[in-house]
Amino acid sequence: MILTGNEIIREVENRRICISPFLKENVNPNSYNYRLDEAILEFEPDLIDAKRKPKYKKIKLTEKGYCLQPGKLYLGNTVEKIGSDNYVTQLIGRSSVGRLGLFLQITASLGHVGSKHKWTLELTCIQPIIVYPYMKIGQVSFWSMQGSKEIAYIGKYQGYNEPHISEFYHELDKTK
Repeated sequence: MILTGNEIIREVENRRICISPFLKENVNPNSYNYRLDEAILEFEPDLIDAKRKPKYKKIKLTEKGYCLQPGKLYLGNTVEKIGSDNYVTQLIGRSSVGRLGLFLQITASLGHVGSKHKWTLELTCIQPIIVYPYMKIGQVSFWSMQGSKEIAYIGKYQGYNEPHISEFYHELDKTK
């Protein structure tokens, strides 16, 4: 079951949910609005080979914003450290942002129990759009689990505080 906004506040206060920094005004009826941090990664226009580390450049967002271009992939991250040892997190876009043609969390919306960090955001747009640091870009919801937590989360993306590229090429090195 999804937690209500009041329950999210209560569980943050009880330290069963981590949202840091936490702003009460970002709480919605069933979610919390997270913000875009100051750095994004822009992939180089080359072909991306799943067996190789992709090429990218790091861009620091300023108060003037940065214009994302259609057909490109960008990685950002949340300002907030988000997660829980007690609930599953799901990161989704905001309707207001989607209506501007900006999509995020293209494939990786699920946050496993025990995963707590600044989340990398997958950003793409259908028309040029200017993004700004600290804008409310998406929402996170918290879901209760059914069953016991017998499998611990030990993920390769745990603990990053900046946008982080895919480590998939390491997996392909091991497949034969």
